[in-house]
Amino acid sequence: MATPTIPENYRTAVVAHIMLDAAADAIAFYERAFGAEELFRIDGEDGGVLHAEISVQGSTLMLGDADGGVFGAPKTLGGTTVALHVFVHDVDALTRRAVEAGAELVRPPADQFHGDRTSIVKDPFGHVWVLLTHLEDLSPDELTRRAREHGAER
Repeated sequence: MATPTIPENYRTAVVAHIMLDAAADAIAFYERAFGAEELFRIDGEDGGVLHAEISVQGSTLMLGDADGGVFGAPKTLGGTTVALHVFVHDVDALTRRAVEAGAELVRPPADQFHGDRTSIVKDPFGHVWVLLTHLEDLSPDELTRRAREHGAER
């Protein structure tokens, strides 16, 4: 049996809800960069996006315009502490597509010790995306051994 490109335990992961400036522009970018599908949108009275949901290869992401209070955008805050991990069927193709659409390539696709092929891109709105294609299932012992071998231990 072939190894699935998206592990079963990540199909129903915690749903991120990101805030940004110009959420409507971000939705259009995510459609171009990641092939996102807009599931629905609630526009605010001020013309902004109060709440929207998109799907990136089956993974749902919630988003909306930052309010300047509790919910700030990464560029306003000077960066982000969150990376959006999305398992995809072809990390190389999606990384190329994202970069062609205007994402910044932070780390090109490469096979990793943890059994995934990954890349990292930063979108024009300040969010960092880790794109992954699962290559092999590893036992906890094998994952620990590989992490130590690659100096990934703290």
